Amino acid sequence: MNQPSSTQLGTDDHNQVLSGFLHVYPVVSRRVGGVSIGINLNLNNACNWRCVYCQVPELKRGAPDAVDVARLEHELAAVLEEVLHGDFMQDHVPEGMRQLCSIAIAGNGEPTLSRQFPQVINAVLRQVEAFGLLGRLRIVLITNGSMMHRPEVQDALRSIAPVGGEAWVKVDRGSEASIRRANQVGLDAARARRQVETASACCPTWVQTCMFQWKGEPPDERDVSDYVELVASFEGILGVQLYGVAREPMLDEGQQVSPVSRAWLEALTERLRARGVKVQLCA
Repeated sequence: MNQPSSTQLGTDDHNQVLSGFLHVYPVVSRRVGGVSIGINLNLNNACNWRCVYCQVPELKRGAPDAVDVARLEHELAAVLEEVLHGDFMQDHVPEGMRQLCSIAIAGNGEPTLSRQFPQVINAVLRQVEAFGLLGRLRIVLITNGSMMHRPEVQDALRSIAPVGGEAWVKVDRGSEASIRRANQVGLDAARARRQVETASACCPTWVQTCMFQWKGEPPDERDVSDYVELVASFEGILGVQLYGVAREPMLDEGQQVSPVSRAWLEALTERLRARGVKVQLCA
């Protein structure tokens, strides 16, 4: 394994510092408070959503190509070995963040679009067990929720639930029109609720929300109210992970995106908490 001798990662830097891997990469994650090992199933940068703040270069509509699950599992074992027993933490991770907190199935598009998704989950579980990590770190699916109707996706979530598994399901806005503006997909509030509640019935589930300015303006009061009402209606969720834009969007549409202020996020946090929603503010 070739790697630079002294490249430190930050929470706004998801560059790959371990070379030779296609699917597996370690990052420093602000949302988990340490190192997260990412698993990318979308090597072709394909997704069925097109969020305006997306940081994937040359994103295209579609599904991922077939995944070589054996190679992915081999890569995961090698990265776990380096992170747990090699020099990765010392060489690349700031002090205070040098702990392995999670394995995140995410990557450059929607991971549950992969037909090999259940096999990938099984491979992750095998390696977590082989390294003695069952119950000691989170196995996280970061998803837009669009494939929650698939029985195999539900079964995969049920398989990770007993060993620290979680789903983080994207909900950025609360009405069909505002969802279309933010995520460029046709999705109404009722379907968003079904997706989130299907996930939460299978494993512990967080809603993840990115708030941002569009053309220099934050979401207006109607958008905020629709969002708060929708999230407050969800049954069975752990809460909301609320964050802003930390890295430069890569789409042409992203030129209109800029961060909201910390104060704006804190105000939204208080509105959600007033409705009984637990919030992790990750900005």
